[in-house]
Amino acid sequence: MQFDLSSVETATLVFIGTLVFGAILAGFVLTAGLVALALLGAGKLTWMVVVNTLMAVVHGINAGWDKLVRRASAVDLPADFQGQTSPSTGTYPRVILRDS
Repeated sequence: MQFDLSSVETATLVFIGTLVFGAILAGFVLTAGLVALALLGAGKLTWMVVVNTLMAVVHGINAGWDKLVRRASAVDLPADFQGQTSPSTGTYPRVILRDS
């Protein structure tokens, strides 16, 4: 027995066609949504890696600078650096550096 579409009513064919078209549209929308979520996830992951890397670099620079400043503050300078007067333009008072 062969299936003959001419025996099916037009309304039934329109209904089935609408269901197939709706399924195709739903598949397209679901696929587009999944791709968008995957791209957003990849973008967020990339952003977090970049931010965490930059924060680690900044913290490393700050820690290195703090270590350098602490080491420099512990150094005892010899008395070779004598305070000198500087020429003044008359605008600012003269500053004389003195040894402690």
